[in-house]
Order: sequence, then C-alpha cells, then structure tokens
Amino acid sequence: MNIILLGPPGSGKGTQAKEIIEKHQIPQISTGDLLREAVKNQTELGKKAKEYMDAGKLVPDEVVVGMVKERLQKDDCKNGFILDGFPRTVPQAESLDQTLADVGKKIDKVVSIEVPDSEVVERLSGRRTCENCGTMYHVKFNPPQQDGVCDKCGGKLYQRDDDNESTIKNRLQVYHDQTAPLKDYYSKKGLVKEIEGVGDISKIKEAVLKALES
Repeated sequence: MNIILLGPPGSGKGTQAKEIIEKHQIPQISTGDLLREAVKNQTELGKKAKEYMDAGKLVPDEVVVGMVKERLQKDDCKNGFILDGFPRTVPQAESLDQTLADVGKKIDKVVSIEVPDSEVVERLSGRRTCENCGTMYHVKFNPPQQDGVCDKCGGKLYQRDDDNESTIKNRLQVYHDQTAPLKDYYSKKGLVKEIEGVGDISKIKEAVLKALES
C-alpha cells in the first residue's frame, strides 16, 4: 500500500507513521533524510542538491522527485511506502504521479490528520528540551517535576527557536497555503481520508489504521 501522510506540524504524523510501519511493514520515506543522504554519499542528484543548498536556495522539484524515484525502486518499497513531508505542493504531486506511473506504481491512500491551529500552537509552543540530554517535556501535557529542570539529568530546559509562537504561526500559514490545494488535488481522485487528530492517541491510531483498510 502506497500512502501519503498529510497534517500540520505538530499533528502527530510521526507517531502515526510508526504505527503504520509496524502494521504494514513498509518504509517511511522522508525527503529531508533523502537529501541529507544523497549529499553525504555525493550521488549525482546529491551534488546538484548541494549546489542549491550552499547558495541558500530551495532544491528544485525535479531534483527532489528524482531522489524519491530512486528510493521507490529499492526492494523494501515492493509492498508499499509512506511518504511524509512530500509532496508539499500541487506541482510536486503532479510530478510524483508521473514518476510513479513510470515505475508502475500509484498512490493508494492519503491520510490527512486534522488538528486546529490553536491546538498546534499549544502543542508546539509548550515544548521544552533538555540542553544536556535532549529529553523533551511539555509545560502542560508532560511537565518536569521542577520547573525548567530536567528530571533525568538536572540539565536546563530550553525552548527551541522554531517552537516560539510567531514561528509556529508562520509555519502553519505556509502549510495552509501549500497543502490545502494538495488535499483538494487528492480528494478529486477519491483518495483522501480525514482523521480527527485531537484526543486519545490510541483512538487516533485506530482511526488511521481503519481508514487504510477501508
């Protein structure tokens, strides 16, 4: 089964992807990981990507799609895959469709995890990380025993730059601008299953797995 996971930052896509991987035994493909690996291994596409990254420019769609195409032809993708963080725009989705057709594949399901913006802001802006051991906390949902101090090692807790409220709101705006049209694109093909991403994690997991079976 070939799956795309959609959802705003902080919607719990990573948690749900792990459940799908376990149940269906398929790999999760992240374009960020592919880019880092290609640059590190100095592949042809990696060298191209590095030129853009070094210049502070976005890596063009054709380079990213090329990397995805190479990855999808590996043996572990025979029974399916999960795409996370890609496609981000309608042109990328169109390129992906063409690429999949070239290798005799297609997208089977698009799972969209729906979380209101206010919930995303609360989830992400409340995160705190230990600067010493990296343990993560949340001021509301998983607070440390002592304010600002890590339970595990006594290290100082800090808020990451990308977890402040204005940055989160910017990231959400980008998500809505780029991904709302993407949902329409896949809805027209009858592929989208919307899942309420707020509440009991085990119930969300159940809903996601059920959506993939229907």
